Amino acid sequence: MTKTIKTLSILFFAALFLVACNKQPSIQEYYIEKQDSGDFIAIDLPASILKVGEGASEETRETLSTIKKMNILAFKVNDSNQQEFDAEYTKVKEILKNDNYNELMRMKHEGINIVINYLGDEEAVDEFILFASDKNRGFALARVLGDHMEPQKIIKMAEDFKNIDKEGATDAFGQLTELFGDFD
Repeated sequence: MTKTIKTLSILFFAALFLVACNKQPSIQEYYIEKQDSGDFIAIDLPASILKVGEGASEETRETLSTIKKMNILAFKVNDSNQQEFDAEYTKVKEILKNDNYNELMRMKHEGINIVINYLGDEEAVDEFILFASDKNRGFALARVLGDHMEPQKIIKMAEDFKNIDKEGATDAFGQLTELFGDFD
């Protein structure tokens, strides 16, 4: 009986060890790890700072109301940190290959590659991840957190982004605007 308990205990701890070793990092863990690094700009925004302009559709207004907050992490590349940029860029790309992240869409806007992923199922997503990158300027990683966000409506809102009122978020987006240029 003692030998059986000992064997089961060893198997349990071995399985626990293997599960712990196989744990893939998440964007949230990456954000927490890097937010205080001097190489990154980190911004936490409540959704109340985001307003829509007069030209925004009602659907965009409704979609924006499902967003609760955004965590933005950006890395601005320059001549002295190119190797760090390459390493961090690769880390983010690897994290986004995790099976937990579902790719929603890819697009290119004024030379910036944008990929939107989400966690959860297509009916009620609680987190979207936007990864915007330009090898010459850097990258920004945004976690968009909310309640029961719908992927198709997020796509429509992304297409309607020109109608988001940037003036209301000027202070928060000022550093990101400097990184990637204007959002128009």
